[in-house]
Amino acid sequence: MISSDSIDRIMEAIRIEEVVGEFVQLKRAGSNYKGLSPWSQERTPSFFVSPAKGIFKDFSSGKGGNAVSFLMELENMTYPEALRFLAAKYRIELEETQMDPEKQEELSIRESLAVVNAFAFEHFERNLWDTETGQSIGLSYFRERGYTDQTIKTFGLGYSPEKSDDFLKTALDAGHKKENLLTLGLAKSGEHGDYDFFRGRVMFPIRNVSGRCIAFAGRTLRSDNKVKYLNSPESELYDKSNTLYGIFEGKRNIIQQDMCFLTEGYTDVISLHQAGVENAVASSGTSLTPGQIKLIKRYTSNVTLLYDGDQAGIKAALRGIDLLLESDMRVKVLLFPDGHDPDSYSKAVSQTEFEAYLKAESKDFSDFVLKVLLSESGDDPIKKTDASRRLLESISKVNDHIARSVYIERASKQLGIPEQALYNELNKILRRNQQQRKSSEFEPSPAPDVNAPLPQQKTQEEADIQLYEKEIARILVNYGDKEFELDLINEDQQMETMKVSVAEFILHDLETDQIIFESEVCSAILMTYKLSVDTETALPDPMVFINNPNPALSQTIAEMIASPHELSGNWVLQHKIYTDLETDNLKRTVFDPLMRLKLSQVRRQSRLIDAQLKVATSNDEIDLILADKMRWDEKKKELTSYFGTTIL
Repeated sequence: MISSDSIDRIMEAIRIEEVVGEFVQLKRAGSNYKGLSPWSQERTPSFFVSPAKGIFKDFSSGKGGNAVSFLMELENMTYPEALRFLAAKYRIELEETQMDPEKQEELSIRESLAVVNAFAFEHFERNLWDTETGQSIGLSYFRERGYTDQTIKTFGLGYSPEKSDDFLKTALDAGHKKENLLTLGLAKSGEHGDYDFFRGRVMFPIRNVSGRCIAFAGRTLRSDNKVKYLNSPESELYDKSNTLYGIFEGKRNIIQQDMCFLTEGYTDVISLHQAGVENAVASSGTSLTPGQIKLIKRYTSNVTLLYDGDQAGIKAALRGIDLLLESDMRVKVLLFPDGHDPDSYSKAVSQTEFEAYLKAESKDFSDFVLKVLLSESGDDPIKKTDASRRLLESISKVNDHIARSVYIERASKQLGIPEQALYNELNKILRRNQQQRKSSEFEPSPAPDVNAPLPQQKTQEEADIQLYEKEIARILVNYGDKEFELDLINEDQQMETMKVSVAEFILHDLETDQIIFESEVCSAILMTYKLSVDTETALPDPMVFINNPNPALSQTIAEMIASPHELSGNWVLQHKIYTDLETDNLKRTVFDPLMRLKLSQVRRQSRLIDAQLKVATSNDEIDLILADKMRWDEKKKELTSYFGTTIL
């Protein structure tokens, strides 16, 4: 278990813009940073990072918090995993306290699997460098492919010998559970017992964005083995449709160059990196997916597809183009000469020639589609028509109307077809796509389960109470130490104007009316402030909550103190534009949610009394209920008068 001193050192070292910037492309916006949400598809940035407050806030998904909660949300890390990632990033040596056996058992499955994969990563890498077999077979293979030792180490390449239980025995001896080895596909069970899944193979560890090893690919070195690659199965750690090989090694360069080269294989990525093209990733063993595109879009909207020039490569490129365009990506395509892929061509020419080829041969998707399809059609008018329609299918995926117009104009010149004819056909495709989307939206839903329990519906009062509790807590967090003037009757029964702090007034008012917050998060905030006021100590800094291991509390506080807008002083100085800030009338800012909370509670109580009246069975019971109702109605009148209304 990580010691509290280590956690404090981590929190002090964190610069949230640096942490988030490894996963999201950020641009400065005043004193903050902004970018596209990593959780939702959007065109206008709604994701903000505040270095001064040490928080992020995603206004499209509602998520927010500090650097730790960001890693937990985005990378599905546990709290200890996020702390270890940050400790490694900021080179902080962790102090670990002994964890008792019961807590050890409580470790999540995900964390346990991550520990096993980390052990396997080190085992395969050690086999490659420190064993005679690894050096003579595995290391020789990589060097024969032209990889330098530095490249091999950068990608953590390894080796698994041709033994039935080399890894299995080592892992079990180290105390790892067999069921975890089986879950991760590192071991298998058969008729003759348990055995290593990867045997006699060079190993390619697959890492996620944060650098954690989540899976492996093993390539056979035997010519008689028809199964060239073996891959880890999907698990709690590994979802291949949301994973890109090389994303950890390439993300920084993708951001710097604002462009990503996308290829198909592990060796393609490694060779490209060694050739100086370090902004390359691979879909590795799966067709390009929306999840992989979303991952790229965290860092750039510019993608160049690098595929083989054979029919399979062309087909994959055409499919990838449409998926990328649907996600508002700017797409180029490059096909290598016959008989070459990115791996082989990067070794066939010098680095300078290779970089020049990438620059010269990268074609806009529309040029690529026409070049490929028209070369196949020749002078056949029917095939030329089909090629034109195929291009229009891709153009229909472009959401920007101006960009569509540019592509139509270019296609008209290249095809010798009037623009209007192309527009007419494009509109047909757009209408068809729209009808298909509508029909899928209105597909009949499965019949409801009549035996399923009905969900508990919140009443309007309950929803309002939750809202006002959160608003009171927000004011407490943002303005707790601020003061405002209040007219009070003193001991001599005379009106006196006094200054009170926001925290003292809110806490006193809630206690006087015996109001207890129903929200656990808001109640925790309230109790922390109450302790400070009661003990006459300094009010808590919001970072106390932001750095709390409870993600719900961290996210709530981030939401309370975050704002997507920043007021410019020039509004008043140059333009004479004045804004009504909460601090301009702090008394009203404090009073409004308190009064609305009380009013919502009174209305809820009145509704409960009305329900009691309906089931009352005796006159005495009715009289008691009516007397209670009158008291609550009086409270309701007092509260509604504050808002200048007599609505009951």
